[in-house]
Amino acid sequence: MQSNAEHPSFDVMALLTQHNTRWTLSKYKENQIVYSQGDPADSVFYIHTGKVKVTVISQFGKEAIVAIRGPDEFCGEGALTGNPLRLATTTTMSPCEIIRLEKESIVRLLHQDQEFADYFLDHLLTRTARVEADLVDQLFNSSEMRLARALLLLANYGNDLGLEPIPVTVNQDMLAALIGTTRSRVNFFMNKFRKLGLIKYNGKLEVQKALLSFVLNERPHIEP
Repeated sequence: MQSNAEHPSFDVMALLTQHNTRWTLSKYKENQIVYSQGDPADSVFYIHTGKVKVTVISQFGKEAIVAIRGPDEFCGEGALTGNPLRLATTTTMSPCEIIRLEKESIVRLLHQDQEFADYFLDHLLTRTARVEADLVDQLFNSSEMRLARALLLLANYGNDLGLEPIPVTVNQDMLAALIGTTRSRVNFFMNKFRKLGLIKYNGKLEVQKALLSFVLNERPHIEP
């Protein structure tokens, strides 16, 4: 769940302001599409504020949530691998401020600014570690543990950036798609977590620290 490695301190906004780099800052409302699966992959996006979900749709029309991204994270990095089209859709989960960097601009920054290159590499390595952790989670953990871990990630617990947990607008259908189970199972576990005092959930999700102890197989302290 947590990594001992710390992200290097780096101000991406200051870098973009200093360099003659082509970028645009856009404000999004909740549930707006940033880019869609099949769109031209010609840019990388930096999430300045807010949260987004990354989804893919199979050839049979089944949708799956493959990632949740938050502040100071990138998305759309596949543009740098030579893929001509987007392989996923990114949609906002909250109001967001997102910067669009053209592919040529971010490639130039990676070559010209060593500090930014180190920051971006750290981001990619952290992303890879998270993907591996998600795979282990799917293979070995119960639906209940997968849900608990997903809730912690949504609320920023275990985030190396040290952000405080924040309320998140989330529905049970989205949680079911995120962890690969049914909505009824999610509803059952959410009610259990709420009764135990591990979460507060009334349209907005508020995760309590006791849920982290629950995931780490420690007995959480629950107030009577």
